[in-house]
Amino acid sequence: MEMEEFLAFCRSGNPISGEDKELHGLLTQCSYEAQRITMELNTSYHSKEEIVEIFSELTGTKVDSSFMCFPPFYTDFGKNIMIGKNVFFNTGCSFQDRGGIRIGDGSLIGMNVTIATLNHGLPLETRNTTYASPVTIGKNVWIGSNATILPGITIGDNSVIAAGAVVTKDVPESVVAAGVPAKVVKGIND
Repeated sequence: MEMEEFLAFCRSGNPISGEDKELHGLLTQCSYEAQRITMELNTSYHSKEEIVEIFSELTGTKVDSSFMCFPPFYTDFGKNIMIGKNVFFNTGCSFQDRGGIRIGDGSLIGMNVTIATLNHGLPLETRNTTYASPVTIGKNVWIGSNATILPGITIGDNSVIAAGAVVTKDVPESVVAAGVPAKVVKGIND
C-alpha cells in the first residue's frame, strides 16, 4: 500500500491490528514523521508564521495564517488534524489524531488538553487492534486546561468545556460542560 492510500485508509476510520505488519509499518512511519516535525516545533523558538508552516507540514494541509500555537505540542500521527481559522492551541496539548480531529473556526484549546481518537479492543483477541473514532469540535468552542476529549465526541458550536473535564459523551451547542465524566451544568447565557 502506498502512503497516500494508507492516509485515506486511516481517514476513513479503519481499524489497524498490531498483527498487520504492512499497515503497522506505515503507521510507524507516520508516527516517526510526526515526532520529527513536533521535535522541530518544540525544541527551538519559531515565529507565528513559522509555526503555521510547521503545522501545515505536520497536517499535510494548508493551515490558515490566523492559527496560533504556544509549543510544546504533541501528536502521534499528525496527518488527520483539520484546523479552522482563528484557532488557538495553548502549551502542552497532546492529540492522538489518527481517527480524525476537526477544530472549527474561533476555537480555543487550553493548556495540556488531550484529544484521543483511538481505542483498543477489550477482548484479548483484539487488544492490539486500534479502532478509530473522530472528534469534532465546533466553532467558537473553548476547552479549558487539562480537559480530555475521548474518541467519537462532537462538541457543539459556542460551548465551553471546563478545566479538568473528561468528555465521554457529545456536548450540545452553547452550553458549559464540567466534571468527570463531563455533564452539562448550564447554558452559556444562563
